[in-house]
Amino acid sequence: MDILSLVGLTLALVAVVGGSIAKGSGLDALWNGAAFVIVVIGTLAAALVQTRLKVFMHAMHILPWLFKAPRIDVEETIEKLVSWSQIARKEGLLGLETLAEQETDSFAGKGLQLLVDGTEAEAIRNILEVDLSAREQFDIQAAKVFESMGIYAPTLGIIGAVMGLMAVMQNLAEPDKLGPGIAAAFVATIYGIGFANLFFLPVSNKLKNAIQSQTAYREMIIDGITSIAEGENPRNIETKLRGYVL
Repeated sequence: MDILSLVGLTLALVAVVGGSIAKGSGLDALWNGAAFVIVVIGTLAAALVQTRLKVFMHAMHILPWLFKAPRIDVEETIEKLVSWSQIARKEGLLGLETLAEQETDSFAGKGLQLLVDGTEAEAIRNILEVDLSAREQFDIQAAKVFESMGIYAPTLGIIGAVMGLMAVMQNLAEPDKLGPGIAAAFVATIYGIGFANLFFLPVSNKLKNAIQSQTAYREMIIDGITSIAEGENPRNIETKLRGYVL
């Protein structure tokens, strides 16, 4: 569980709600059903128009990474790669065949199977880098769905505010309705700017950080597996891979 995400979202809520109460507006001033529909549904609509279904579904799939990113144990993986290199030196690459079938990490398993098949180190690197690039680009596209929502939300907030002011202008003959009407109109702006800067954009950046960590992790796996294919000394492999530990 990423406690910082939870704390951040909680503080964001406290900042908006607490600020409204401190300014004397109260909680009622923050709720406006029409503004919510315009901003939230409108933002979702804009994101759907620009995004492929597969990418949008993947964006929803990786959203939980905000609180719990995929497990990455660099130390454990380094030990595993060094162990593989020792087995390869003692028993040959075919000695890794059983391990390749048992490997739970699909990316590492693919590299291990390439080793067992006797693929050249350069070919292994090229194949795995293509796989890595494709995964990274797909994940980044998904993260950018939330970034696009953060771009559209403030504009939808302005649209909502203008629509609210249009309604107010139709009631100029009733001065007692002007104040509440204008206040309600600006709720849409709060929704748009608030959702963009306190949720959509931070979520996008958090997901990109998680993707970057996974990419670095898989680059380490590529270096380890290609080093095994080149027959490097296990100690040298471990020293090289330790450079990925921060």
